[in-house]
Parts: sequence; C-alpha cells; structure tokens
Amino acid sequence: MIESLDVLADPLIRNRIKTLYSNSDLKQFSSECEQYLKIIRDTLPDNLQHTLFLYEDALTSLQTVLESKIYLQGFKDALYLFNELHIQMK
Repeated sequence: MIESLDVLADPLIRNRIKTLYSNSDLKQFSSECEQYLKIIRDTLPDNLQHTLFLYEDALTSLQTVLESKIYLQGFKDALYLFNELHIQMK
C-alpha cells in the first residue's frame, strides 16, 4: 500500500512543489537568498569556494527530500483521517 501511494502521489507532489515555487513571495525570498550567497561566494577565499559549493549542494538535496516527505506524509495523514471518518460514520 505504501509503495503504491508513493507512485500515485509522486505526480501530485511534483505539481504542488511546482505551484509552490511559482509563488511570487517565494520567488522574491529565493532571489534574496541567491544575492546573499553571491556575496558570500564573492568574499570567500578560493580555498573555501568548494566547501561553499558542497554546502549549497547538501542544502538543495535536503530540501528536495524534505519536500517530498512532507507532502507524502500529508497524503498519508489525509487518507488516515478519511478512513477514520468513514469508519465512524458507519
């Protein structure tokens, strides 16, 4: 059941994340973050540039995993609540 939920929810999760990232407030916040990262990149010595790259890559990977897990858990919670309500109404 869980594996099939993953397969069914994946397109929905992708769509929700795409919608989320098209939000103008989030775009502005993301742009500001990029500006701050550029300032950090420009001021860091060359020997720390790769470390910053690894840090950014790790953050991006973490964010991607968390987004999917959060939405998937939301679907699981909704199914659980639906089942609970359906059982109580019988």
